[in-house]
Amino acid sequence: MSTQSEYALEAALIAQLKGMEYDSVTLDDETAMLANLKQQLQIHNKDIQFTPTEFDRILNHLNTGSVFERAKILRDKFALKRDNDETAYISFLNCDDWCMNEFQVTNQVSMQGKRKNRYDVTLIINGLPLVQIELKRRGAELKVAFHQINRYQHDSYDAGFGLFQYVQLFIISNGVNTKYFSNNKQQSFKQTFYWTDKENKRLSDLLEFSAEFLKPCHIAKMMTHYMVMTEEQVIKVLRPYQFYATEALVDRVKNSNEFASRRHLSDAQSSHNAYIWHTTGSGKTLTSFKAAQIIQRMPKVHKVVFCVDRKDLDYQTAKEFNGFCKGSVDETTNTHTLVKQLNDDSTKLILTTIQKLNNAIVKEHYLSRVTHLQDKKFVFIFDECHRSQFGDTHQNIKQFFRNAQMFGFTGTPIFADNATGSIGQQKTTKDLFGECLHKYVIVDAIKDENVLRFAVEYVGKYKRVDNANEIDIDVEAIDTKELLDSPIRLGKITDYILAYHPQKTKSPDFTAMFCVSSVETLIKYYDLFKQKQVGAAKPLKIATIFSYAANEEDPNANGLTSGLIPEENPIPEGKINQRSRDKLDEFIEDYNGMFGTKYSTRDSQSYYNYYQDIAKRVRAGQVDILLVVNMFLTGFDSPRLNTLYVDKNLKFHGLVQAFSRTNRILNDKKSQGNIICFRNLKEATDEAIALFSNKDAKETVLLEPYEDYVTQFNEATEALLALTPTVASVDALPDEKAELEFVTKFRALLRLKNIITSFAEFSETDLAMAEQLFEDFKSKYLDIHDKVKKQTDPEKVSVLEEVDFELSLIHRDEINVAYILNLLVNLKNLPPEEARKRQKAILDMLAGEVQLRSKRKLIEAFIEDNLPKLKPDDNVIAEFESYWMRQRQSAFVQLCRDEQIEPAQFEKLLQNYVFANRLPRDQEIVESLSFKPKILERKSILERIGDKIQEFIHTYVEGMGGSV
Repeated sequence: MSTQSEYALEAALIAQLKGMEYDSVTLDDETAMLANLKQQLQIHNKDIQFTPTEFDRILNHLNTGSVFERAKILRDKFALKRDNDETAYISFLNCDDWCMNEFQVTNQVSMQGKRKNRYDVTLIINGLPLVQIELKRRGAELKVAFHQINRYQHDSYDAGFGLFQYVQLFIISNGVNTKYFSNNKQQSFKQTFYWTDKENKRLSDLLEFSAEFLKPCHIAKMMTHYMVMTEEQVIKVLRPYQFYATEALVDRVKNSNEFASRRHLSDAQSSHNAYIWHTTGSGKTLTSFKAAQIIQRMPKVHKVVFCVDRKDLDYQTAKEFNGFCKGSVDETTNTHTLVKQLNDDSTKLILTTIQKLNNAIVKEHYLSRVTHLQDKKFVFIFDECHRSQFGDTHQNIKQFFRNAQMFGFTGTPIFADNATGSIGQQKTTKDLFGECLHKYVIVDAIKDENVLRFAVEYVGKYKRVDNANEIDIDVEAIDTKELLDSPIRLGKITDYILAYHPQKTKSPDFTAMFCVSSVETLIKYYDLFKQKQVGAAKPLKIATIFSYAANEEDPNANGLTSGLIPEENPIPEGKINQRSRDKLDEFIEDYNGMFGTKYSTRDSQSYYNYYQDIAKRVRAGQVDILLVVNMFLTGFDSPRLNTLYVDKNLKFHGLVQAFSRTNRILNDKKSQGNIICFRNLKEATDEAIALFSNKDAKETVLLEPYEDYVTQFNEATEALLALTPTVASVDALPDEKAELEFVTKFRALLRLKNIITSFAEFSETDLAMAEQLFEDFKSKYLDIHDKVKKQTDPEKVSVLEEVDFELSLIHRDEINVAYILNLLVNLKNLPPEEARKRQKAILDMLAGEVQLRSKRKLIEAFIEDNLPKLKPDDNVIAEFESYWMRQRQSAFVQLCRDEQIEPAQFEKLLQNYVFANRLPRDQEIVESLSFKPKILERKSILERIGDKIQEFIHTYVEGMGGSV
């Protein structure tokens, strides 16, 4: 039986949409689209009739700005000056009554841009194309449709009046799998989402998906209520679990009774409060922001107060909130400011800490200024409520604000199994907040590819004499302070980390955190890292921060009883441990030396600035290992952090929170979060995973053993060699279909090797494909990629264009021109035969490195023509620099001459690229030319010149590694 064709899939979808009250229209091209736009806008705006000149004004207004700027135009009204000098306010999208819009469906609209493209299915709202659906036959890779949309964006979405720049949502489907994503400049397949029902059951079949997601009222509500325009000019759309949680919170506020009628009920009995359980790393901040944004607009709500439990989260969350909407949150710097905001009727949304809120309602000099607010309708949203709500503060807030609703967000709730306190006094999240309105646990997030799995390794063997026999025992089996604090053990762990850190973090791509049991132990580790790296060519950048308050040793510091990671205040209060403070100042001086900063613990502000700076540099990947006791183990979000070293007992929610620092999605190369345990955490890990998901979740949450991936790699090798037995046979593949098969089979090997090489026990000898053969096949893989990339025929669409080559799995920042030069320098000292072998290896490396392929011909020419002529005492690097600058200048002059570019302007464009890391924009290219392109020729000229400038940058600017 043949698979369902793309045409049949399209016809079935359109028939379904017509049955869902979409009007089906035939719109073949932009002319028809414009005529329909005029008609639909007239209907939408109460049957107003536009004259031709009035409609021209509307089109001029619409045809302005980027995709992001048009998204804002879409949601605003336009003050149209009519021909009779009156002003009419034109609506493009009804955001308040979202069902009250005009919904149409069309298909196969043709647009002529760089190429002529026809789009599969378009949903039109009030005449504007706001949803674009791209379909592929059943069985096709979903990424094919994703790449097709990327191509359309480059080729034709901005053609004509740029109506397709108004698309808000894309939907891609092969019938069996269907995903949606927002239209933004940072588009990535990692940011495409499945839709689900409330219980997180995936609706992946196209017709099943469409029946729910494409209902006119729902799709309009997604665009009007559940998209966020960020300060970074990115359009974000909520994922299904974020949507359901927000809807549930809004509904609870809208439909709850007044507090006075229920004030005699306990929290557990009340249906007034509630909590959301969304696993760590699933985007709780965006969910809570959207909920707060909608709730604050409700007439009966006086204010929404978003509460976090410490100053670092206060800062981080305020930054994220204001990133979603600038000025949406007035960050409170102290209790005085908070009291002022509580009394300011124009401030509807407040972000503060639990501690400041508690001060405002219990301290006498604030109390008189807030008492009059006790009966106002407040909605409190508590972030990380598993940490913040199990003391007197919760009761104080509840008793003071008599007409308040309290909602909690947590990734790791408190249950009876992990509750603290004496028997009979233990409180759970349910006791404090009532029912869980929506649940999205770690197995859901992993299944949806919203967070990564964990690869957990247990490291360490020690000798023990037993009845005169020496036996190996796991270090996890020993839990005595004497052994755990042994200098020999700490030294071995430090050696292990230094040896395997580059492998674990795929250095320099990712970073790591190392959590230890106490400040005393942290100080020992820091000194060991420093001692053991003396004289190292490229020492790891080790940074640390900890509290220097007295009484640092906490009986729960290892999380043995509650699983709660104790709080370390970024600004220590009370008595100071002078030794800890002196050591921290010593470590901060090291940090100042590394990064040219001037922090210290001399005053609290400088120390807090250090805290913020260290967080920023860890996120940016500038710190290799961050050493901590408790700080940063909860609430800290850094996608570039992929490894956690653990010499600390963790349990329940403390364990899951700490592990989850590593599992944020970033790119294809980040395939898992690495957890390396130097303690006995296996049983605790299994218990925590079962508690926060289910007893069978371990297989979903944790990676398979190393041996399983080796088996998969070797089976994939067998499949590849069945298609292409030798490297040379890749060149003999008969057609693009066969090349596609080779690409997908070798890509499978790339993905598996990316995982395998992260394991400490990795050895090339375990793999069925030798390293050199793998590198040779990789060169052929890149040859096919380059061939596709250089395809210039606008009418020919290669099936290979629609494949994701996942080059991030190959790219290595450390392999650059400077690296190659150092290899060339060493050739001079080798015997001739060995030098020839090394030279061949260098040429092979050039073929297999993505970032060097554009430079390959020039480097090969230098190796073959110039290197043999050098004398033994000649400086290879200086000779190469001279050669390279000559080649660069020649190419520079040639490009300026061929395309009539002013040399000074071209140099300015190159400097801008180095400074801002962005390619020149069209207008900048126009300004660099010595002539003014004709309007009809401008697009093709700019594309040609833009491509040549980009090629020049790839060859002569990028990936030089400071060599020239």
